[in-house]
Amino acid sequence: MNQFTRRQFLKSSALVAATAAVTPTFTSCKTSPRNVHARVRGANEDIRVAVIGLNGRGKAHLEGFSKVKGVRLVAVCDVDQNVLDRTIQKLKDDGPTVQGFQDIRKLLASPDIDAVSLATPNHWHSLGAIWAMQAGKDVYVEKPLSHNVWEGRKVVEAAHKYQRIVQTGSQIRSGHGVREGIEWIRAGNLGKIICARGFCYKRRESIGKADKPFAIPPTIDADLWFGPAQKEPIMRKRLHYDWHWVWPTGNGDLGNQGVHQVDLARWALSVNELSPRVFSLGGRLGYEDDGTTPNTQIIFHDYAPAPLIFEVRGLPASSATAKMDQYRGVDIGAVIDCEGGYLQIPSYTSAVAFDKDGKEIKKFSGSESHFANFIQAVRSRKESDLTANALEGHLSAALCHTGNISYQLGQRHSPDEIRDAVKNNSVMADALGRMEEHLGANAVDLQKTPATLGEVLTMNPQTERFIRNDAANARLTREYRAPFVVSERV
Repeated sequence: MNQFTRRQFLKSSALVAATAAVTPTFTSCKTSPRNVHARVRGANEDIRVAVIGLNGRGKAHLEGFSKVKGVRLVAVCDVDQNVLDRTIQKLKDDGPTVQGFQDIRKLLASPDIDAVSLATPNHWHSLGAIWAMQAGKDVYVEKPLSHNVWEGRKVVEAAHKYQRIVQTGSQIRSGHGVREGIEWIRAGNLGKIICARGFCYKRRESIGKADKPFAIPPTIDADLWFGPAQKEPIMRKRLHYDWHWVWPTGNGDLGNQGVHQVDLARWALSVNELSPRVFSLGGRLGYEDDGTTPNTQIIFHDYAPAPLIFEVRGLPASSATAKMDQYRGVDIGAVIDCEGGYLQIPSYTSAVAFDKDGKEIKKFSGSESHFANFIQAVRSRKESDLTANALEGHLSAALCHTGNISYQLGQRHSPDEIRDAVKNNSVMADALGRMEEHLGANAVDLQKTPATLGEVLTMNPQTERFIRNDAANARLTREYRAPFVVSERV
């Protein structure tokens, strides 16, 4: 494993002129992590925030923090100079003048920033968060917390070592309606939980197929864009956003939208470790394009006493409509089956309890700002004030990663072979049957384009390592590209 120390971080930032201002912060990190930016900012002092990554969710971060009292946006960062310039100008037109950076290392070297929010592509989340903590910043990092299991655990370690406040962008956890609903069923009001189901039925069109490598525009710093990922030809038509659908930078919809709903299901089950057994099946079905992640997927986590199962569907309900399927009124959300009924979580802000006959018996609603919750904890210095700390983010992201590892190690099989493989698992057999019906409605012939049956993987939840499976363990991390390395010792 490549190593990357704070000394190398400073060197790689190429900020010789700024080193004198930064060195005291990093020196205190080496001698006593608790002293890094240890002073709690007063109630009347602004928290100075920088947003890193300005497309997509980055826009939501800018808007979200602008609504939190006592927050001052002081800097923004993006590897795309055009996006950076456009954002700076828009902010100036709206009021605040901010400093712009193309290189995250230069931004982190500034002593005039208290906290950063990361809305970069997934492969930058953990490294950016760790570097920020080493630079003495508190961190709001988008979901998924990590691109792989190993680096997610390193974020948790860094948060504890440097005593930093780290919020994961699992904003559903700040919804008090959802929280009350989950607490209500966990209290046994519907009896024992039988199964926790998560769903991401979200339309994903083909991303097209390129006939030659995509030329990265000169306004984008390609070295910074690839960051921890190995440099390779971009074989897709759109650089931005479609990075979700290729493995070096994304995690498919399981780790994109789906991580929210995986988190809901794990939350309901009250499990705070990885599952001891996982397997997945599915494929990229219904079209041929440049994507490599599945658009149709079922993941089974064998928790005791109740399993967690997750379903991804990127195709519509049928080839004749743009509408999506639903399961008990949910297309993007969760359904928690209990002995006496079920809890439906159909949105980010509400939950509804039903009895065994499908009659609504109780409703929960309401939400709060996830950004404001982060700032509250930044001021109090209490991790317990956070609704989605680093550990919560790590565990839910890691469940997505282990499910994807099962899929990646799988082989294509005929429909009969896949049915036979899950016939003794009633939950998976039910989900598979519904998946086959869904694909049939989209004119997908699984005899001609077979689905992939993933490997059944067993794991030691304490070590977060697979048992007797070197190929699976190799996928728990990645080969980092220097100097963008998550080190063994953060």
